[in-house]
Amino acid sequence: MKVVIQIPCLNEEETLPLVFEKMPKKIPGVDTIEYQIVDDGSTDKTIEVAKQLGVHHIIRHEQNMGLARSFRDGVMYALEHGADIVVNTDGDNQYPQEMIPELVKPILDGRAEIVIADRQTSKIAHFSPLKKLLQRFGSQVVNKAAGTTLPDAASGFRAYSKQALLRINVMTQFSYCMETIIQAGNKRIPIVSIPVTTNPKTRESRLFKSMWQHVFKSMSAIMRAYIMYKPIAVFATLGSALLIIGLVPFVRFLLLFWLRGDDAGSHIQSLLLGSVILIGAFLCFVLGVVADLIRTNRILLEETLEQIKADRFN
Repeated sequence: MKVVIQIPCLNEEETLPLVFEKMPKKIPGVDTIEYQIVDDGSTDKTIEVAKQLGVHHIIRHEQNMGLARSFRDGVMYALEHGADIVVNTDGDNQYPQEMIPELVKPILDGRAEIVIADRQTSKIAHFSPLKKLLQRFGSQVVNKAAGTTLPDAASGFRAYSKQALLRINVMTQFSYCMETIIQAGNKRIPIVSIPVTTNPKTRESRLFKSMWQHVFKSMSAIMRAYIMYKPIAVFATLGSALLIIGLVPFVRFLLLFWLRGDDAGSHIQSLLLGSVILIGAFLCFVLGVVADLIRTNRILLEETLEQIKADRFN
């Protein structure tokens, strides 16, 4: 059993030594532990520090490609080098590395394929009340889309089994956290959560410039993933809403015709407005059917890709 601990890095020369202070050297049930960093275009001495710390594998991007691409490239590299479990942590020392054995234990015990650390965001001192509220709301939205009950969907402190990684395909350019949960939930991949206590804050996040940018990009990724897996639900709901709204002008016209007779003709614009809205409802239903056919085709392609990856990494 081989565990690869992956650390995406962007200018982490100061904090990387802190990450390795409590990095586990042994894990019960694990034969080999290897460390790898994915350097996402650092301009400092991150790579030199990583080598001094004994990192086994270094994947380097010549320019910044983003967290999702770093995660994907790191996972592919780890699988190519025989990883059975990939643990993802951060280079800013936010997460308690001493909890990694607990993070992989549910996978080793066969209880889960993905384990996500619950940071218990309501107890994090440097999180503002608004940020705590948004974190809780975001997790609820993801759980609704994925059919899961995870308390901290945005946590990047995770463990993935090889089987889970073969089935998950990261497509977003922003952050893989939300997307992989929605994919796993819809593919019925077992996920569990364990509580952890985060370390003191060392720096501001480099993933986004502001909290609202993070909210916007996260919601965009969630909506895209949700539409990919449940297009009928999305387009049928939208089409039904437009259908009801579109019928209102027709009902209004009929009522006016019944009450005023010939005077109702002056309200013909109600019929025009209703017709336009009903056409929109019809198009939504058609798009729903087309999107569902595309979803079916994508599932077949993903199954083929899963088999290709299995053949490549076995």
